[in-house]
Amino acid sequence: MKRILFIIGSLRKKSFNRQLAIMAKEIICNRAEVSELDYSDLPLLNQDIEQPEPAAIARIRKTVSEADALWIFTPEYNSSYPSHLKNLLDWLSRPVIPLDYGTPTCINGKRVAVSGAGGKAATANCRAKLTELLTFIKADVLAEQTGIAVPAEAWGTDVLTLTDEQKAQLSTQANALIG
Repeated sequence: MKRILFIIGSLRKKSFNRQLAIMAKEIICNRAEVSELDYSDLPLLNQDIEQPEPAAIARIRKTVSEADALWIFTPEYNSSYPSHLKNLLDWLSRPVIPLDYGTPTCINGKRVAVSGAGGKAATANCRAKLTELLTFIKADVLAEQTGIAVPAEAWGTDVLTLTDEQKAQLSTQANALIG
């Protein structure tokens, strides 16, 4: 059974992207093992602390390495991705063998799906920039993406509801990721 690791780009407990991830997990059901990456203890990337590798980095790299695929669910912040998500991806882009830049990284060649729930643009700018970054660090980014424009009433209730069409998009993306 494939192992899919969810990465939530929002730190908010009731975030729309966390809710979107829960919906994706329900769609996947028993077709894959799904877990969520906890990267709340990740330090900012700093070459002064790269070696020896901090425990949080070792744990995160091991978790990412053991996953067959990643699925990122992220909001759009100022027409881009959140800084803490960028920090995570920067750490994952570092070589597995310290200072040996000829070796692969733990994200190199990893299948990655990208989805996002946010404002009127449905995270289009974020997803485009995230796709560019992931491609640059040699991840295998799926062409299928899901962008959700959160309805106005949801901003007051903190409850994300998807249309049948949006559920179908999420299902198509799940099918592509599972393969």
